[in-house]
Amino acid sequence: MAATASQPMTQTVPSYQRVEPGSVNIHVADVSKIKTTKPENVEESTAEWVKSFNKAIQTPGFEALSDLFLPEAYWRDHMCLAWGCNTFKGPEAMKNFLKKGCRLRNVEIDKSSDFRKPVIMGFDGQGKIQGIQTFLTTDSDVGRGLGVARLVLQNGRLKAFTLFTSMREIKGHEETTYGRRPEGVAHGGQPGRKNWRERRLEDENFEKDDPTVLILGAGQGGLTPAARLKMLEVSTLIVDRNERVGDNWRNRYHQLVLHDPVWYDHIPYIHFPPHWPIFTPKDKLAGFFETYAQLLELNVWMSTTVKSSKWDTTKKRWDVVLERCKEPGIVETRVLHPKHIIQATGHSGEKNFPSHIPGISSFKGDRLCHSSEFSGAKMEGKGKKAIVVGCCNSGHDIAQDFFEKGYDVTMIQRSSTCVISSKAILEIGLAGLYDEQGPPVEDADVVCWSIPSSVLKSIHQDVTAAQNKHDEKLLAGLEKSGFKIDQGPDGAGLFMKYFQRGGGYYIDVGASQLIIDGDIKIKQGQEIVEILPNGMKFGDGTELSADEIVFATGYKNMRTQARSIFGDELADQVKDVWGFEENGEMRTIWQKTGHPGFWFFGGNLALCRYWSRMIALQIKALEEGICEYNDR
Repeated sequence: MAATASQPMTQTVPSYQRVEPGSVNIHVADVSKIKTTKPENVEESTAEWVKSFNKAIQTPGFEALSDLFLPEAYWRDHMCLAWGCNTFKGPEAMKNFLKKGCRLRNVEIDKSSDFRKPVIMGFDGQGKIQGIQTFLTTDSDVGRGLGVARLVLQNGRLKAFTLFTSMREIKGHEETTYGRRPEGVAHGGQPGRKNWRERRLEDENFEKDDPTVLILGAGQGGLTPAARLKMLEVSTLIVDRNERVGDNWRNRYHQLVLHDPVWYDHIPYIHFPPHWPIFTPKDKLAGFFETYAQLLELNVWMSTTVKSSKWDTTKKRWDVVLERCKEPGIVETRVLHPKHIIQATGHSGEKNFPSHIPGISSFKGDRLCHSSEFSGAKMEGKGKKAIVVGCCNSGHDIAQDFFEKGYDVTMIQRSSTCVISSKAILEIGLAGLYDEQGPPVEDADVVCWSIPSSVLKSIHQDVTAAQNKHDEKLLAGLEKSGFKIDQGPDGAGLFMKYFQRGGGYYIDVGASQLIIDGDIKIKQGQEIVEILPNGMKFGDGTELSADEIVFATGYKNMRTQARSIFGDELADQVKDVWGFEENGEMRTIWQKTGHPGFWFFGGNLALCRYWSRMIALQIKALEEGICEYNDR
């Protein structure tokens, strides 16, 4: 999370190496000693490895796995081996986990498409490790899924460098899609039966039953798990304090456009159409979300707030009091008893607003606010001065908006920023996987998440180096202008900085050149000691005048939001959110939190697309009695 605006710049750990408190800076996988030769007879060799692997996991002791994996190999699992996410390094760690109980029965080569079948490719950022990549289908005691194996030929034997297994469906509880879709009508004479609209209103208002799951937030973090749960026939209600679905985007700053491309941003069941722009404007996305909720018939109560909540330990359910404004002037109070609550109020918590800075309440300019409250620069800002504190995506976008409206604008950079151009991300970072000619986005997700985090970090060191070369002129110009840049944790760039810290980067869509040209001024590395009635004072004694000040200082951990909504008892029981565990898996979000009826969910559209399935499967398994909360 972003540091407070008055935090001193002297730190024992460089800002680009910082992680979420309590999380770890995961190590970079050392692949330099892996020497391979190009495999031959690809399909036959892969089939033989799969056969040997199946025999190994079906044999007590699992000793044969040592011959099927490199000593430095990784096995990453998302809910196929256990009801959670795990990464094991080395055959011994794999065997030790399986000896506690192996749910996996067998895997098979997936040849359902050319992209999925076994192919020769490089496994590291430089393509030095050549081997076979193949998709797998997985079968466990309770579910079916997909996997990816990366196999290398070493000393005449095919061994796994990485293996990924993941659950996609629970046996007997598959999604109600395609061949399992509902009929929508019961034909024949049925006096007094209700039509679709009447049934829909009854379901939406929960006139007869309580929802099994209550979701707070109607952004992508609320809509996507609700959609997955609906397809698993788990009764779900979304509540949001805004007036309309999509307002979490619609009400943000005027010029906001997604920095991720459309082919990276598809959400479950209804993808963006082929004519959709590469970069989605905020209001267009808001409209899509509103339509998405209607087409998928998601139950959403807008203008609704949580007035109180309490977990009933005996009945294992929540007692939640909601206040809902059904229409202007008409407010109803409802008491519901969901078994699960998903907090989907964003992958961050409360705004990180430095209200403790001396003088902040005495500012007499036109506006002083947090970036989440910034609606846009005034149309005619000529002669006005603005200060933006913070140099990540929001800070740059807001500064650019001020410049375009004629303001004299200065950005306050408190630490270094990882900068990558949007073009470099499209042409290098996402190329071949998430692009116009790439595979189906669900296949791309499996490939992306199949890479263990330490290996991914190694790959992104090379990706970042290539992107920096692409952006060489831009980065040199920024440094010359006094803007401090970094390459992310261990030189692994924006992607790993996002996962480890949740911020500290900018995807350049134009503001960098404005900084280079001097149109956006930079004041770097100084502590803010006081807000003046018409400006700001810094630790070096200098002052800047301002008519408007915007703190683009990020957000706190999700637990802070949980504390403000649900109280200390819940917030003290759940674990910290975001950043990596020791094994390279993300902390708490999308998984068990430490409270049997409470879940955190959030992230960008791509994260929500993938992880919404995982959280829905966990809840479905609990509700069907397939697992207990404390099952591994």
